[in-house]
Amino acid sequence: MSATVLVGSQWGDEGKGKIVDILSEKFDIVARYQGGANAGHTVMIGEKQYILHLIPSGILRENVICVIGNGVVIDPQALLEEIALLESHGISVDGRLFISQNAHLIMPYHKLLDSISELGEQKIGTTGRGIGPCYIDKYARKGIRIVDLLNRAELEKKIRINLKEKNDLLEKIYSHEGLDVEAIVKQYLEFDKAIDKYIKDVPAFLNQALDEGKSVLLEGAQGTFLDVDHGTYPFVTSSNPTSGGACTGTGIPPTRIDSVIGIVKAYTTRVGNG
Repeated sequence: MSATVLVGSQWGDEGKGKIVDILSEKFDIVARYQGGANAGHTVMIGEKQYILHLIPSGILRENVICVIGNGVVIDPQALLEEIALLESHGISVDGRLFISQNAHLIMPYHKLLDSISELGEQKIGTTGRGIGPCYIDKYARKGIRIVDLLNRAELEKKIRINLKEKNDLLEKIYSHEGLDVEAIVKQYLEFDKAIDKYIKDVPAFLNQALDEGKSVLLEGAQGTFLDVDHGTYPFVTSSNPTSGGACTGTGIPPTRIDSVIGIVKAYTTRVGNG
């Protein structure tokens, strides 16, 4: 079986969440492939409104498995709040939600630096959720991945190295108080305990599912003109919402993608500057 990619064809807010909810009825698996909690996919079921920032909209269908790919940057607090929200509405995610062990984690210093950068004259209009700074660390090969949570000593070492650099930046450049490394280590080890059961080798899982004839819908966030390479640079997001990002963000090769669906709306809007 082949995979289908769903992308926003404008600047986001095209209604992708609603369309994914409708289409997911026909798919076995829905996988999110990029972005972070800066996305907001809204679905109405009866009188109930669900706004999902990280978990794919397909989670609202009880027989659909949902996956968060390695291309997504994960805010632990946002993820746990989203899981709790779904469960409060009687929607169980156990056995239906899987997260790539190679997904990068948004750290407290990412959010802080993102917010501070938006106070200057060259602000872009980000959501201040730490998405951009997290991707910067990813490509600088300094990022903290979910798999790093499995080794406390290695996690502490990476956080200490990163925090020395970030605290220097906060204190000497921005005149802001530094962050406590011990508190951050403790917070993220607690997060590891909460999400252990969701961690999965996503590329292997998805490719095996396709080999078994299962159908996969790949869900993007934001939109084409917010793509860091093909959008209205520099007023873009920090990842690739276009269809190519679906491959790098999940580990599915392009030869397994059968179709790409673009979502548009009748009028154009965008969030932020540009």
